[in-house]
Amino acid sequence: MKKLGFGTMRLPLLDPEDAKSIDYDQMCRMVDSFLEQGFVYFDTAYPYHGEQSEGAVKRCLVDRYSRDRYILADKMPILRVKATEEYQMYFDEQLKRCGVDYFDYYLLHNMGKERYTNTQKYGGFEFINKMKEQGLVKKTGFSYHDDAELLDRILTEHPEVDFVQLQINYLDWNSTAIQSGACYEVACRHGKPVVVMEPVKGGSLASLPDEALKELEKSGAKGSPASYAIRYAASLDNVFMVLSGMSNYEQLVDNTSYMKEFQPLSEGEQTVLERVTEILKGGGEIPCTSCKYCMEECPKNINIPAYFGLYNMYATTGKKTNMYYERHSMNNGKALECIKCGKCERICPQHIGIREELEKFAEIYERNAST
Repeated sequence: MKKLGFGTMRLPLLDPEDAKSIDYDQMCRMVDSFLEQGFVYFDTAYPYHGEQSEGAVKRCLVDRYSRDRYILADKMPILRVKATEEYQMYFDEQLKRCGVDYFDYYLLHNMGKERYTNTQKYGGFEFINKMKEQGLVKKTGFSYHDDAELLDRILTEHPEVDFVQLQINYLDWNSTAIQSGACYEVACRHGKPVVVMEPVKGGSLASLPDEALKELEKSGAKGSPASYAIRYAASLDNVFMVLSGMSNYEQLVDNTSYMKEFQPLSEGEQTVLERVTEILKGGGEIPCTSCKYCMEECPKNINIPAYFGLYNMYATTGKKTNMYYERHSMNNGKALECIKCGKCERICPQHIGIREELEKFAEIYERNAST
């Protein structure tokens, strides 16, 4: 397989404010081009795009191509499972949503400390193993957002899984919170191949600040910023797939241009990315990737990712964008309405101190709204 996978978490939209307004015409065009160039791996999940992603995969891929033309990965929404029998309910629903008879790769979604405890309690690993025995799943694994120590424990207790899906990018490689590098090394020690998610960190490594862009340009870099991020992850020996959540046709054209005949990063390119990393770490921005898992848990329906995006824009430019704040807060709770329950932080893949960061945002955008 070519190492680039089509992630369906950030599909093209007709309305940027409505995650369900998928631009199916553009998505079909993207799928066609992707397959024509020899790429075959597609990744979806139950909650993506307000639960519309799996249906979009059916409409733009499954209904239009024979089953042997593509490889499909889906994920069990373990956060929602409250009883053992619910695994079968969700799995059957996912097969129907996607319009397939089996999944090539099937994952327990967003594994972490609390989710692992519940998955053990309800028998999640036993369930996916049973699906594999029945031929409904070809390979089993889990996507993971926690520390290396827990990952080592899970792989020790469940050596039967075929692969793991990890957040890996050059900014998070040495992060004490994300532990990309440490988790990768654990997977290698256990002999588990790796699928990479968030190689561009929610798009933030595709839109670099001026100082970081100048560092790339100074080095003579010819590719897009995204190309260096994706190639960084794909250059790791134990990585067999790098997912890219491509939001428009232009991004797909860029991604496929350098991944069709993939070349690992040179030592010089690695050195440049180390300098870019130092620049990015000094920016004071919130490392949010807009996955929106936090919003599923927020009792006040606060648009946390949108607010953090506005905060980061302010941190980079020093300017407030009140018009965008008004739009994002129109049908959502304000940051000041946060009751500090902490549910969002327990589910955040980036381990952000969301309550504290919302306070900072509120200070800029809500307490000082007129400035």
